[in-house]
Amino acid sequence: MVRNVRWVAAVAAGLLVAGCGGGASGGGEDEGKASSGQSPAATSAASGSAALPASLTDQKLDWRRCQATSDAVAPGDEWRCAKLKVPLDWAKPDGQTIGLALIREQASGGAGKRIGSLLFNFGGPGASGVSTMPYFASTVSTLRQRYDLVSWDPRGVGASEGIRCRSDKDIQNAESIDVTPDTAAEETAYLQDAADFGKGCEKAAGKLIAHVSTTDTARDMDLMRQVLGDRRLHYVGISYGTELGGVYAHLFPRKVGRLVLDAVVDPTADSFGQEKNQAIGFQRALDAYLTSTGQDSKQGSQRIAGLLKRLDAAPLPASPGRKLTQSLAITGIVLPLYSQDSWPTLTSALKAAEEGDGSELLSLADQYNERDSSGHYGTATHSQRVISCLDEKERPTLAETKRRLAEFERVSPVFGDFLGWDAAGWCHDWPVAGQWDTPEVSAPGAAPILLVGNTGDPATPYEGARRMADELGKGVGVELTWKGEGHGAYGSGSHCVDSTVNAYLVDGTVPKDGSVCS
Repeated sequence: MVRNVRWVAAVAAGLLVAGCGGGASGGGEDEGKASSGQSPAATSAASGSAALPASLTDQKLDWRRCQATSDAVAPGDEWRCAKLKVPLDWAKPDGQTIGLALIREQASGGAGKRIGSLLFNFGGPGASGVSTMPYFASTVSTLRQRYDLVSWDPRGVGASEGIRCRSDKDIQNAESIDVTPDTAAEETAYLQDAADFGKGCEKAAGKLIAHVSTTDTARDMDLMRQVLGDRRLHYVGISYGTELGGVYAHLFPRKVGRLVLDAVVDPTADSFGQEKNQAIGFQRALDAYLTSTGQDSKQGSQRIAGLLKRLDAAPLPASPGRKLTQSLAITGIVLPLYSQDSWPTLTSALKAAEEGDGSELLSLADQYNERDSSGHYGTATHSQRVISCLDEKERPTLAETKRRLAEFERVSPVFGDFLGWDAAGWCHDWPVAGQWDTPEVSAPGAAPILLVGNTGDPATPYEGARRMADELGKGVGVELTWKGEGHGAYGSGSHCVDSTVNAYLVDGTVPKDGSVCS
């Protein structure tokens, strides 16, 4: 069972497959080091949070050449890695600590031109910033002269106490679970598998399972800001990273520098709402794809839904010892919808499946699920689930889900059934309680925050940007629209979007709210 916010991370998923008006000047003066007249701990206290112990705020990061990991090669010499010490439990800042893995490329323009650090979160939740940042750096080459480019693996992710809930063998065995159950026996098996996954996460994570929330990570970010020496936080958050950025702005509004939130999560949607949003978003993207190939979108969707129904009854042979199940097929369809450049790949994979060969869709599903040729799976989807189930209070019951399935199927004949059932299974019988119905992102007094929405975004539908702007508050959220396709907008080929975002980050130029890039 896999999904993002709800289906995974913006940039990470994209890497697997291949005229705007000006306005006022924004917040965030040139940063350099924090003023020697005010300690980082005092800065924290001034922001409204309790002063932190010097053992945290005064720590010196030991930047060293980054090493290869089991999942990624070592980046180039320009990158350096370090560990940041943070409290396991933010309610006990003097207590036990854990280490967060950071990566940085220092600004190339020299001290006179350097603005400060620019943090990146690539979404998920569960995406590794340490692995993704070097690949994304070419997209933000304009920013390298003025900012130190910094990312990190959030708590519970990758090299920061990453959580593996299930063995490779158990993951593959679970591929046979029917994720759109048709009988009482299939419903029982589906929910039991969900409960077993949660137990595996609890066993693997121990005490950490109660301390990987978005709020915990937002507090980690503010400590990171202090230790890096920045008076304000400059940040680019993508997909789930927009929710994280909104939560940070709520907790530390006076510490907001220049924040860009791209592919914006709807902060007003509860668990069912997020699932329904994705059903709408992916169906829109599929319709656009089908139209681009000369097909009628309604007829094309019906044909794909028919293929998935046949796979539910009889999976296709795909590779030695494996079959293309309905769940794997829909995951394989989802991945190319993250990027318009990958639509031809989807055409080929669907054609092969219609002809009885499931290998191409299985290969796409394996890319999404981080499965390599040896059968080893990555853990981004494990971290994603652990974090989101600690965030969300809602635990939809089987009965509630079944009552709403027709609603999901109406908005998407292809994805509705899958995402409707996912609501019941995602956090079923989770070992710890969730924290919120929806995230609190109101940020009165914060500097203007740039929100970038893409009208064709499948994973975080366009409407989320306006809703985030409304929730942040008047004068804080500034919306920029791109009429494009794929997940996210910045770095996706629009000169208008890229130049507007760069002008905001480099010069502090805030565009007019409601600006549109065609």
